[in-house]
Amino acid sequence: MKTAIVTDSNSGITQKQGEELGIFVLPMPFMIDGQTYFEDIDLTHEEFYSRLEKGADISTSQPSPADVTELWDRILKEYDEIVHIPMSSGLSSSCQTARLLAEDYEDKVYVVDNHRISVTQRQAAVDARDLAAKGWSGNQIKTILEEAARDSMIYITVDTLKYLKKGGRITTAAAALGTILRIKPILAIDGGKLDAFSKARTMNQARSTMLKALERDLAERMEDAGAEKTYLEIAHTSNEEMAREFEEQIREIYPRAEIYTDRLSLSIACHIGPGSLACACTKKLKELE
Repeated sequence: MKTAIVTDSNSGITQKQGEELGIFVLPMPFMIDGQTYFEDIDLTHEEFYSRLEKGADISTSQPSPADVTELWDRILKEYDEIVHIPMSSGLSSSCQTARLLAEDYEDKVYVVDNHRISVTQRQAAVDARDLAAKGWSGNQIKTILEEAARDSMIYITVDTLKYLKKGGRITTAAAALGTILRIKPILAIDGGKLDAFSKARTMNQARSTMLKALERDLAERMEDAGAEKTYLEIAHTSNEEMAREFEEQIREIYPRAEIYTDRLSLSIACHIGPGSLACACTKKLKELE
């Protein structure tokens, strides 16, 4: 049985990285000033942030049903089945759409809803690839990933309140007050929902808060205080230097951990803007130990 792994560009996996990893990547569409662009196809991260900072009207979208099924049909010419891992159903309707489309591909396409986004979604796709290589079937991989849905957590701090206000996630008054007080909110993605978690006055304070939250999650949620059986991930929006500093800080605390650093997907960047920083943890699958 030959099993293909598909995810979308919300995972942060580029087309080139997908080829290297052996994972198919469905590009996510964006509307910018009324025109459709596809992440990593005709829209680079640099172009996206340039347009965002200039005040362009940017909104996220989901792949058309035709784009999804055309990719599946092309893959199924070479593979027996597909494990499709879209971004969390709590953040987009693309997961539900894929599930409905998969009804016409009985025993051929398995759509996973494991509530992941960005670096944690990437890890799920890599895990799925490794499970397939070990001989697990598409249906088994779907079950394993969904059973591990709550075994990850993401914390994000934003540099400006401008984009949260623009997206309607906070009021204009709250954004104005927060800007005056130099408040940097810390958000959490747990089970696929983006919620307020805490707040800080400086980026260093925000980093400290996220590290404490990470420490608690590792000890209590993952039952792995030393992060030896948990992947640690760092992500950012156009903030690579600080992300690398944060990586070194985390590496000193958890010297035996596997750490991966990457850019946050544009679907999240659209809502939080540039200069953001995130950390995440994802429990390693026992099936791959």
